[in-house]
Amino acid sequence: MDLFELVEKYGTDKTLSEYTYTYDVLFEKIKYSTTSVLEIGLGILNPSIPSSFSGNTQHFSHYKPGGSLRVWRDFFPNAQVYGVDIAKDCMFTEERIKTFLFDSAEKEYCDYYLDNLEFDIIIDDGNHDPKYQVKTLKNLFPKLRENGIYIIEDIGGYPGTEELLIEYLDEFESITKGYNIVNKGNHIVITKTKVEVVEVNNKELTVVTGLWNIGRPGRDFSHYIEHFNKFLEIPVNMFIYIPAEYEYLVWEKRSKQNTYVKIMELEDVKNLYKPFWDRTQNIRTNPDWFNQTGEQGWLVGSPQAHLEWYNPIVQSKMFMLSDASIWNPFDTEYFIWLDAGITNTVYDKFLTENNVLDKINQHLDSFLFLSYPYETTTEIHGFDKKEMDRISDSDVKYVCRGGLFGGRKEVIREVNGDYYKLLDDTLNRGLMGTEESIFTLMSYINPSVYRRFELDGNGLIVKYIQALIDDKAELVPLIKPKAKVKVYNPSLKGIKTSLYMLTFNFPEQIEHTLSTWKNSSPDWLEKPHRKILIDNSNNPDAIEGNKAVCEKYGFEHIITGENLGINRGRQYAAEHFDNSDSDFYFFFEDDMGFYPTGNTEFCRNGFRKYVPNLYDNVHKIMLREQFDFMKLSYTEVYMDNNIQVSWYNVPQEIRSRDWPHYDKLPISGLDPNAPRTKFKSIEVFEELSYISGDIYYANWPMIVGKEGNRKMFIETKWAHPYEQTWMSYMYQETAKGNLNPAVLLASPVWHNRIVYYKPEERREN
Repeated sequence: MDLFELVEKYGTDKTLSEYTYTYDVLFEKIKYSTTSVLEIGLGILNPSIPSSFSGNTQHFSHYKPGGSLRVWRDFFPNAQVYGVDIAKDCMFTEERIKTFLFDSAEKEYCDYYLDNLEFDIIIDDGNHDPKYQVKTLKNLFPKLRENGIYIIEDIGGYPGTEELLIEYLDEFESITKGYNIVNKGNHIVITKTKVEVVEVNNKELTVVTGLWNIGRPGRDFSHYIEHFNKFLEIPVNMFIYIPAEYEYLVWEKRSKQNTYVKIMELEDVKNLYKPFWDRTQNIRTNPDWFNQTGEQGWLVGSPQAHLEWYNPIVQSKMFMLSDASIWNPFDTEYFIWLDAGITNTVYDKFLTENNVLDKINQHLDSFLFLSYPYETTTEIHGFDKKEMDRISDSDVKYVCRGGLFGGRKEVIREVNGDYYKLLDDTLNRGLMGTEESIFTLMSYINPSVYRRFELDGNGLIVKYIQALIDDKAELVPLIKPKAKVKVYNPSLKGIKTSLYMLTFNFPEQIEHTLSTWKNSSPDWLEKPHRKILIDNSNNPDAIEGNKAVCEKYGFEHIITGENLGINRGRQYAAEHFDNSDSDFYFFFEDDMGFYPTGNTEFCRNGFRKYVPNLYDNVHKIMLREQFDFMKLSYTEVYMDNNIQVSWYNVPQEIRSRDWPHYDKLPISGLDPNAPRTKFKSIEVFEELSYISGDIYYANWPMIVGKEGNRKMFIETKWAHPYEQTWMSYMYQETAKGNLNPAVLLASPVWHNRIVYYKPEERREN
């Protein structure tokens, strides 16, 4: 009889309480090696005693105390079985069964009656009150053999009791520290095996994997478990999707210090894959699809055609990788999917002893695929080859593998979006292969994002692993895209930014501005590589006050010794930045701040005033689009960026050239019919919209790149620069195609002046 049949035979509640499902998996592998079993609590039927088993007779009228001991005797043919209870009615002796009458919460009784005994398995099904469970654990855990299993059932106790893993957590952990613990919800499994914590060298990488038994024909699941056990020895951070019944495999090998388990049953996979499930099954069971290689062809009997779970699992790998990168339990920069059975084709010592995955980060800044040559004119993994050629606008000659792929966390989110759309579109058309078909299309459609390493024709990943070991893993050179392709979500790792602020004579003004930044926009004080105050003050007391503010907020203090004016101060910042190691810079006047967190107001043009994650996202937009400069605010004090303000300032010949039907300036004031800005395109990144085109220059805050700064301020200089001069010059450079500017479709910047200098002290240069 199997374990479930024995539980029914002797009328215990192990299956009703869902314990048998755990025990069936846990004990099968040690069925013949187990020589001693101890169970606390033998199922007394007296209802007046706590944890009485009297209610069990409603389900099993033939039950009598000690039923579970008989289960263990029959299941473990080589084991002596012992039982402990406080009720005389539970005492009996049968073949290979012996019982003791005492309280397991009393140490002196445990030591006396159990004296020199040791056990392979101890099950606490006695008093379900946590205070007794932890006392029993303390008394009996020393009597458990190395590699033995200790189970505490009913850890939720009964009404009115405390929680074992809440009120008694510290004591529980002091007893079990260093051992594998699996919390099954209503019971705990402790394996008395000291887990050696593997030192993870590559602290920027998480390996994501999953293991499910889908009954694949011709391969016993023990084959997968064997290779999964080898996989678990790889010295990396791991994020593992696995059904609850196989979780124990993980904790036999791994520590929670570098391992995160996400319980995912097959039904959970179905929920994850829900948008595609019905279409996948309809295609899988359609003779037009599975007979495309012939009625005796390979596709008819393939796992993807034969098994309903095969494609939902393999085509969910990308979704699981993306979810793991969002959970990110180890706060890593890079994530790769690695099949749990990888050691079937890659010698496990390559992965466990060579620290090979320590070298993979260099290939993960974009998104890595491994590909192998594939010449055919019919289908690829069941996906019609002609359709693949049409979708990719290429003659597909290689396939990207699904056993190892991944990239940087920011890129994965965008890649996951590409994958979702392509999977959705192809299934709608009745086209299906495996995840490798979608990966292949992605790499052809956007070859500058999806980097590749070329495997041999057999497709074995071991070639890449060996190349990593030998430091010879060269990726296929970037292919110039047919059109400009944006970097999806650029990394800011290693990016350096300088923040300049110009001030004059009022320390209280800059203190006020920076204090508002600290409270509502701390990123702008915490994230710049350098913060520089350009001090134009001509008042010694003000200079001293500014010095104190700089020390408080971590600014470098540059004293110009004169009032350079706004534009010469701006020029000073541009030249200082050009000689620095920074990649970007911002320029602020000392009264320019940000609307506070949570502000729900809109500017007069209908754009948000508060923008979350503004600091990071403007950097990423600059990297993504390669703009020379980007203004941070669409709405300014007097002007809006839909008006082409440069029209007022360019030479007349430029005005007549670019606006021949409206080239006359007003006699005074502003012209309400002034030409509008010519925009190119509106794009969106992380819910932040921006627009490119003939954006006019102004002294309002903007982010500027290295090359943009040189073109704007370094290559051409004016002895006495004015804002209007720069506006005219930069418009003309933009019209020539030499400058690439943009502006946010948001208005997060505002003037917040609290003290004012005399009109004659306000200088342009």
